Amino acid sequence: MMFNRSAKKKMSFERFLSYEYAGDYINQTTPYAEQIEQAARAIREADYVLLGAGAGMSTAAGAEYGGKFFEENFAEFQKIYGKGPYMQDMYSAGFYPFPDQESKWGLWSHLALLAGADLDVTTLHRTLLDALKGKKIFLLSTNADHQFEKAGLSVEQIFATQGSYKLIQCARGCHPKAYDAVELFRQMERERKDGRIPTELVPKCPVCGGPMAMNLRVDGHFVQDKAWHTAEDRFSHFLPECVDGKTVLLELGVGFNTPTIIRFPFEKLAREHENITLVRLSRSKAMVPASLVERAIGINADMAKSIIDIAEKLNNGEASEA
Repeated sequence: MMFNRSAKKKMSFERFLSYEYAGDYINQTTPYAEQIEQAARAIREADYVLLGAGAGMSTAAGAEYGGKFFEENFAEFQKIYGKGPYMQDMYSAGFYPFPDQESKWGLWSHLALLAGADLDVTTLHRTLLDALKGKKIFLLSTNADHQFEKAGLSVEQIFATQGSYKLIQCARGCHPKAYDAVELFRQMERERKDGRIPTELVPKCPVCGGPMAMNLRVDGHFVQDKAWHTAEDRFSHFLPECVDGKTVLLELGVGFNTPTIIRFPFEKLAREHENITLVRLSRSKAMVPASLVERAIGINADMAKSIIDIAEKLNNGEASEA
């Protein structure tokens, strides 16, 4: 369900961000089954659900980045660069000091397809979205893999703050535009040899002629283009609505890598508004501020199971008042 674009004053993304670390974190000792009941009841009674998705959501859904998966899919690059600290997982591999652009895009095109365009671990995402039907929802995400979009959530309900595995930009950020590179990546994939792509496939900035980079927030040159600002604007209009209504902040696999974007702001919203409940799902980082008392539910458990169990409660209408 889409939200109404009302005349209420929007809340900017910058104003939403928070740098305040809660000094009273606790791991709740409430039994798991009771927490699932509490979370489902809070969602059932809510009019708005603001989703906050971090890397843990994709991992819980089945995305793989290291281990056997990496060795099987990046053996070509491990043979060239060795199995040192860079060549252990997809995140680290992206920071390898490549000798040239041909080598850089040889790996990055392969990585971007596996982590983005060709990744489909949407079963868990669909399970969650199906359970939230009838709610006014919006997704704030630090993931760049488009899994919620693939699962059926409208792009008009998504603000992915950290970029996309489908897009490239000027490495210097000389102009505010990002470019869809999926078809270019596929061509690079077909023509790569010994870890390198042909020189003629190396992308160059159409404005300054310099090198291109992934449109991912890894440095101060990250480009926030028109689409990024449009998503930010929609998010900024949704916030005042959910702040004024009965709302659940449903946090999914958010840790402490970039806590100022989702984790800390969600805590701040819950502290400042008694109509808001924070539901935090994580395998090991679901501690919540004790000061939120009963308006925070932190479930430290297998996140896929937690989502499925909450969805089952919602779908079966079992989250009624005790």
